[in-house]
Amino acid sequence: MKPDEQTSIGGTGRTFQTTQWTAIEQIKSGDDTRNRALIGDMISAYWKPVYCYLRHKGYDNEQAKDLTQGFFHEIVLGRKLIQQADHAKGRFRTFLLTALDRYLTSAHRKQTAKKRIPRNKLIQMDDMQPPDLPAAVEGLTSEESFNYVWISQLLDEMLAEVRAECCSRRMEVHWKIFRARVLEPILEGTAPPPLAEVCKRHGIGDGIKAANMILTVKRRFQAALRRRLRQSVASEADVSEEMVELMQFLRKRRQYSR
Repeated sequence: MKPDEQTSIGGTGRTFQTTQWTAIEQIKSGDDTRNRALIGDMISAYWKPVYCYLRHKGYDNEQAKDLTQGFFHEIVLGRKLIQQADHAKGRFRTFLLTALDRYLTSAHRKQTAKKRIPRNKLIQMDDMQPPDLPAAVEGLTSEESFNYVWISQLLDEMLAEVRAECCSRRMEVHWKIFRARVLEPILEGTAPPPLAEVCKRHGIGDGIKAANMILTVKRRFQAALRRRLRQSVASEADVSEEMVELMQFLRKRRQYSR
């Protein structure tokens, strides 16, 4: 695991815009060519949480892969699920999960999912290893496991974005100190190292300066996270609710890592 790039189950670090309600509105009103690209980005962002949700419900690897393919092919594309999403009704992922549960209630769809998948599959899962279910989801419900994977993926994306921003602004030391003092202890479930030790390791002679550097990265991360969350929820109050959920997630991660 590389704490400066990923948690343990998230994405590739590529910036994604797939939870943006602006993108959903573009899909509703856009042409087919642009829609295919936007929907493709959204599928890339959500297939892992969907797959882990299905595994948590008891489906084996092949069943979960087939159902993931079938859901995105039949429902998301075939029934134009994204075009039915309503910003005023809250989180897109809640809307997605509701549609997924309805899809699973049909035994016929379960049995024929693989037959209906086109030869050129939406998600190329055959040549890749689907994400293992993290130990942390063992005591969670299926919906909680979906959210766990979604949040992990989101945090991976945002950490990569802030890291890239720090590097582009010649703030690499800021990032390294933040990683050592804040990020690694959370991911590894350890106590933060003494600030003096971190300063010595990175050649910072002033503890106050190091603390301010950490605070700068924290603020950038929180600001970037809020910007992203505003794109996926209906109101500022929802942003605050999501932030609380994310902070609870980080605390749980630290407990699970011990």
